[in-house]
Amino acid sequence: MVTMRAMQVYLVGGAVRDRLLGREVSERDWVVVGATPQQMLDLGYRQVGRDFPVFLHPETREEHALARTERKTGPGYRGFEMHADPSVTLEDDLLRRDLTINAIAQDESGALIDPHGGQRDLAAKLLRHVSPAFAEDPVRILRLARFAARFDDFAAAPETQVLMAQMVDAGEVDALVAERVWQELARGLMEPRPSRMFEVLRGCGALARLLPEVDRLWGVPQRADYHPEIDTGVHLMMVLDMAARLQASLEVRFACLGHDLGKGTTPADVLPRHLGHEQRSVDLVRELCERLRVPVACRELAEVVAREHGNVHRSAEFGAAAIVRLLERCDAFRRPDRFAETLLACECDARGRLGLSEAPYPPRTRLAQARASKAFTAEHETFWAAARQAHGDAVGTRALVEVLLLHRHLDRADVLAGISAALSVGSTSADVVALEARKAADRRGAAAGPHDAHPGGRVVVLAEHRTAAVPADERPLPSVDKYDMLLGRETS
Repeated sequence: MVTMRAMQVYLVGGAVRDRLLGREVSERDWVVVGATPQQMLDLGYRQVGRDFPVFLHPETREEHALARTERKTGPGYRGFEMHADPSVTLEDDLLRRDLTINAIAQDESGALIDPHGGQRDLAAKLLRHVSPAFAEDPVRILRLARFAARFDDFAAAPETQVLMAQMVDAGEVDALVAERVWQELARGLMEPRPSRMFEVLRGCGALARLLPEVDRLWGVPQRADYHPEIDTGVHLMMVLDMAARLQASLEVRFACLGHDLGKGTTPADVLPRHLGHEQRSVDLVRELCERLRVPVACRELAEVVAREHGNVHRSAEFGAAAIVRLLERCDAFRRPDRFAETLLACECDARGRLGLSEAPYPPRTRLAQARASKAFTAEHETFWAAARQAHGDAVGTRALVEVLLLHRHLDRADVLAGISAALSVGSTSADVVALEARKAADRRGAAAGPHDAHPGGRVVVLAEHRTAAVPADERPLPSVDKYDMLLGRETS
């Protein structure tokens, strides 16, 4: 406790809790008893709170809040009237807090003020509400769920579970604004065990109100040969925890959350198969992002992962042309960092299954190698830039890349001539561009060899990178028969 005139300052909340748990204290919050806002300003504190009397210390910049009480005046977390003056005691302030483990204060001597049994609940690993006033703020349900994801060996006290269910039944969570829901959801996703947040929300009924597209996944069966855990909701929780284990970014974790939403809308008569669930997942991700006003980066990655995760899993079956199409749909050439996150989300999906948490995931290595290789990157970018300079946006990226990969004996000048000839007859297909490029090569006599030297257009892709020492799951891509692809035998 620091005495400045009539003021008493106490360390409160998470800093005290984490110190008692032996955890690192990342930030400290203080409550000030016996002071007015003007006294704080006179002492050099800077006011930062519009709705609450919160001030920054002139030297440490740590937050100091005047002790206050709150009274419920309307629905939702904004429906409060706040009262702060020198007569509000420390005990009054602690009474308004959400959980007993967050309602412990410490004075300057190190003595603890714990009127609500917070130390007892820390020892018992319980998340218990301080008072019935917990029910006045629905954000507290989200906060408790987030703490369950952080302290994954803690459980909500039985009476607190009952109270949260009553709050949901009373419609309190329906009054939450989108920004606050997203804020707490994002924080919970970044905790060490995010599945616990969803378990708590589902247990009290809040998940069905806030994220119905997630809630409906429980009880939906999947094929046991692909998903030994069978239940889609169980799988999703395993995927989220795998993302946390791999220290994935928020964007990746949110993409994991949305990747299988479409399985919740699969018709019952086709279960446990989920044909077309990828596009249904994309549609549901878009709706969810719109409703919660999810940041653009999270939204974009989630759509890519929802649409392409099955193709990434199956990419070992693809030839070069199909790989190119997959990379293009993922925007891998233009946004390599996001493509790396796409692959990480897919690995979380593959390893978030019963008995597969330690399994290798070759597609991540192979596709990252393909995107980074000379054939898929340097040649693509250099040649595409030259083609755009000559012909603008009229030529499709796919046509250029397929010609480069499947007809690598052709000179770049011949392919550019082939593009011009193809455009003159109104075509941008790889087949026509390649044909016209070979004609140009024959005319110039500059081709590396006759087309017959490459029967069926068959080439060995990335052959210059192949070595016997490379493990089988990391070797470069196999060859591809162009005409099999054109006949529809290559799919992605």
